[in-house]
Amino acid sequence: MLGLLLFFVFVFLLGIIIGSFLNVCIIRIPRGESIVVVPSHCMSCGYNLKWYDLIPLFSYIFLGGKCRKCGSKVSIQYPIVEAINGIAYVLIFIRFADIYNLDLISWIEALIYCLLFSALLVLTVIDWRTFEIPLGINIFILVLGVGHIFLDLENWYVYVIGLVCVSIPLWLLLIISKGKAIGGGDVKLMAAAGLLLGWKNILLAFVLGCIIGSIIHIIRMKVSGEGKVLAMGPYLSAGIMIAVLFGDYIINAYLSIIGIT
Repeated sequence: MLGLLLFFVFVFLLGIIIGSFLNVCIIRIPRGESIVVVPSHCMSCGYNLKWYDLIPLFSYIFLGGKCRKCGSKVSIQYPIVEAINGIAYVLIFIRFADIYNLDLISWIEALIYCLLFSALLVLTVIDWRTFEIPLGINIFILVLGVGHIFLDLENWYVYVIGLVCVSIPLWLLLIISKGKAIGGGDVKLMAAAGLLLGWKNILLAFVLGCIIGSIIHIIRMKVSGEGKVLAMGPYLSAGIMIAVLFGDYIINAYLSIIGIT
């Protein structure tokens, strides 16, 4: 029991460490800045942060959410992203990794889904702020999808169908509406995620994303006066992760309800 607890503590720590890097991506990618060459620094005074200023979660708490040098407030985004990423990693490993039998395939699958979640987290924040989905994130998810196929080669066609079954109709919609109904980044996201999830789960993810997006955006329009234009990336990402974690259960329950076993 203690060993299992220590393992999940390790997974959580790994998640928040990667979450710290995700914050760098969120800030720098929209600005076209390097995410590896430029040292981490205060956004207000330019102070180059030391290693002890960069301990995920803990540095923010110990410094009171302020820059050590100039005392300016540090965005609450940093600890939130780190914590969410750490918690998600633990949940994903609980869901997919066969920890007791040390099944390598299940561990690799869990790792792939962890990386998917991190990519979607970055995508969500950037798209929410800029209404743009960086191409590099979609390419990263596509690479994860290619790698995932090798874990289930005998069903490769399920993932190839997933690549096109949502993205092609959306691409046609993009052309017909001249970009007014859907964005090119959203089309690429559903193609890349479809290759990773397979056709059943990507269809579910798209439906869930549309439902979640419709409900939340209608509420935002009523409450805060938001315009009709919305960033679909965050909602599609939510649908994708729900499909990853619970897709099999939801699909089986639906088929059972309509009498298909």
